[in-house]
Amino acid sequence: MTWSIVAHDPATGAFAVAVTTCSFAVGASCPHVRAGVGAVSTQSFTNRYLGPAVLDGMARGLPPGAAIEGALAGDEGRHLRQVHAVDRFGRSAAFTGANCVEWAGDHAVAGFSVAGNMLAGPGVVNDTVAAFTINADMPLPERLSLALDAGEAAGGDRRGRQSAAMRLVTTEDFPDLDIRVDDHPEPLAELRRLLAIWRRDRAPFLDRQPRKGNPSGIADMEAIEAAWNAAGLDLRFRR
Repeated sequence: MTWSIVAHDPATGAFAVAVTTCSFAVGASCPHVRAGVGAVSTQSFTNRYLGPAVLDGMARGLPPGAAIEGALAGDEGRHLRQVHAVDRFGRSAAFTGANCVEWAGDHAVAGFSVAGNMLAGPGVVNDTVAAFTINADMPLPERLSLALDAGEAAGGDRRGRQSAAMRLVTTEDFPDLDIRVDDHPEPLAELRRLLAIWRRDRAPFLDRQPRKGNPSGIADMEAIEAAWNAAGLDLRFRR
């Protein structure tokens, strides 16, 4: 009922998941990321406990395949599950249960994985993989967006479309990017719109926010005002 891509960018250390489906609020259940560890998507009769369990396994040093296997070991519904993951070494793995709704399949390679179920056909996964591969020179969020667009053009979820999400983490315990389209007739177009706003309004200021390397962030008012003025932003919110 869903297809997604999990990816690691070794240049920035980022882990990300981009996902879309013809179900409500896919971003609330499928994507899981953890700084320094990896990215996971759990889908197809989704068991949300699998995401953290796979991340815990990879944090202990297990490769993604073994982490997925361990997480599924106690799940009596594993025949209905689809899970894939990538770790900090660029290792990836995917599992598609025997009773996932057709068409269902996955493609895991170095640095990323694509998996989906209830799709129009294998071209959805294949074209998502191809688009992600050929756009390697683009920033990771935009690259993920183009990959999902390519899968949609190949037929996407065979029921239609409803929601989409993208989550990305680098060094912090919280995502740098976390955007969701919970219910929209064109969720990927809306995801692109939100990504453009994030790129314009949020991304330039991430290094000024509280982070592990600077727990208070930039607190000097003159520096804050100078940065906002340089960006042409309105400071009337200040009271």
